[in-house]
Amino acid sequence: MKGNVAAIVLVVLGVFFLLTNLGLISISLKELLRVWWPVALIAIGVALFFTPGSKGK
Repeated sequence: MKGNVAAIVLVVLGVFFLLTNLGLISISLKELLRVWWPVALIAIGVALFFTPGSKGK
């Protein structure tokens, strides 16, 4: 599951940069990160919550 999430993130980032370079979208990555950076913290927390760990040891 963890490898799949990383692959999906890379594909989405690649598509975003390709569309930006082709001029099909005009979104500033800096502006997106300034507004949406807490979502990264939430995603990391959720991923850690569902990652199988050493429970019960």
